[in-house]
Amino acid sequence: MEPRLSIVTLGVRDLKRAETFYVGGLGWPKAPSSTESILFLRLNGIALALYPHDALAEDACVAADRSSFRGFSLAYCTRSKEEVDRVLDQAQRAGAVIVKPAQEVFWGGYSGYFADPDGFLWEAAYNPFVSIAPDGALIFPEDATDSTG
Repeated sequence: MEPRLSIVTLGVRDLKRAETFYVGGLGWPKAPSSTESILFLRLNGIALALYPHDALAEDACVAADRSSFRGFSLAYCTRSKEEVDRVLDQAQRAGAVIVKPAQEVFWGGYSGYFADPDGFLWEAAYNPFVSIAPDGALIFPEDATDSTG
């Protein structure tokens, strides 16, 4: 299995509200394969799918009840601390709730969290230890240890 992520699917309460937030507010492009029942957004090599929560639960054969924390977050990595602040500001203007304002963090970066209208957590983060390619892909530093022995 190749180590890659292709689609992140979020089970949303209101598909139109999610479209207003992600497409109208954040300005993310809607993919032509979107339908009235599922919305696909293009994100530099992967897709974000927005699908009704109950339909997603049914498709996955799991209970549709929600808890306050779903056990994951999504990250949007930036090229600077200033970009973290801009991302959080844009998200808030689009209807997000700032859960954790941007701040210096223990691992040496700068980040903050917002929750989209369905409560999904997004981290906007600047990590000084990685770079971001023009296409948005993360570039990790080369491993300093020589594995050849």
